[in-house]
Amino acid sequence: MLMVLDVGNSNIVLGVYDDDKLLVHWRISTDRLKTADEYGMVLLNLFNYGGINTTDIQAVAISSVVPPLIVPLTRMCQRYFNVNPLVVGPGVKSGICIKYENPREVGADRIVNALAAYEKYNGPLIVVDFGTATTFCVITENGDYLGGAIAPGIGISSEALFQRAAKLPRIELIKPKNVISRNTITSMQSGIIFGFVGQVDEIVRRIKQELGKEAFVVATGGLANLIAEESNTIDVVEPFLTLEGLRLIYKRNS
Repeated sequence: MLMVLDVGNSNIVLGVYDDDKLLVHWRISTDRLKTADEYGMVLLNLFNYGGINTTDIQAVAISSVVPPLIVPLTRMCQRYFNVNPLVVGPGVKSGICIKYENPREVGADRIVNALAAYEKYNGPLIVVDFGTATTFCVITENGDYLGGAIAPGIGISSEALFQRAAKLPRIELIKPKNVISRNTITSMQSGIIFGFVGQVDEIVRRIKQELGKEAFVVATGGLANLIAEESNTIDVVEPFLTLEGLRLIYKRNS
C-alpha cells in the first residue's frame, strides 16, 4: 500500500492507496511545532481507527509547502513505517514541463495537481485550488505548466476581516439565500461567498482570454464545492486531486 501526504499551510490531507484505489483519507491540522513522534502518534491512531495495519505501508509520497515539516515527517515515516518517503521537489519526475521563470518557485502541490488533472482530462486546463491561498494553474494541451495566479484564500481573508473589524463576528461560511442581506451575518456570508465566486470567474475568464481558447476548469480544495455551486466557469470538482497526483508521481518514480 501507498500512503500519500499533502502538507498545506493549514491542513495536512493524507490517504492510503491500494494500487489505484483510495481506501481511507483524513484531514488534520498543520502544526509546525509537532515532532516526528507526535505526528507518528496521530497517524497510528488514525490507522487504528481506519483498520489499516502500518506494516502494510510499503511506500510514502509527500508534497509540502511547509519546508520545516519535511524533516519531522520524513523521520516519522522512517521510525513508524520503516519507509524512506518520496518528497516531491527538484529531481522528482512529474512528466510536467514547467515554464515558470524559476521552476523551483512552483509549489509542490501545484505540480501534483497539474499532473493529476492532465492525466484525467488532458489539456488545456485551469486548476483552481481553494487552500490557504487560492491558486490558479494553467496547463497546455501538451502538458506544459504555464503558470497562473495566486490570491488570498477564503479562510485567511475572512479571518482578517474578523480580526480587524471589532463589531463583525466570526461566521460559518455557507451560502446565503440572497445577495441583499438584512442582518450582519448573512451580509458577511454574501460578501465573502459571492465575492470569491466573482474573483474566480473573472480570473478564469481572463486566463482563457490570454490563452485564446477554451480550457477545462478543475477545482479542488476544502471549499471547492461551495464556490463551484455558484461559479459559471468551474466544470468539475475533484476533492482528492492532490492525493491522486501524489499516487501518479510515486508510480512514475518507483
